[in-house]
Amino acid sequence: MQLNIFQTLADPSRFRIVEALRGGEDAVNGIVNRVGIHQSGVSRHLRILHELGFVQVRPDGQKRLYSLRPEPFRELDAWVASYRSFWEARLDKFAEALNQKAKAHSTKRKETSK
Repeated sequence: MQLNIFQTLADPSRFRIVEALRGGEDAVNGIVNRVGIHQSGVSRHLRILHELGFVQVRPDGQKRLYSLRPEPFRELDAWVASYRSFWEARLDKFAEALNQKAKAHSTKRKETSK
């Protein structure tokens, strides 16, 4: 079964690993220290993230260095962007309604204080 972006990042352990790798590539032991998950769990989740294209691996002597791949995050950004205009339009209407209410409230206060 192929997991989608949301299913992949919905797992708290995988999400923490992805967050840990935002700062750049790291070896398994470095990731273990930053996320507080046992080495076997980190390795298992890194394997899943690698198979799904979220991370890439670069051998460096005895170590394997993991880093994020941009493609899945571009896909996620495109999905969010498809909803951004919808929400921005609603937020603009909400801001306009708040401004009108604030003006009406200000006008009432001026009339009451006379």
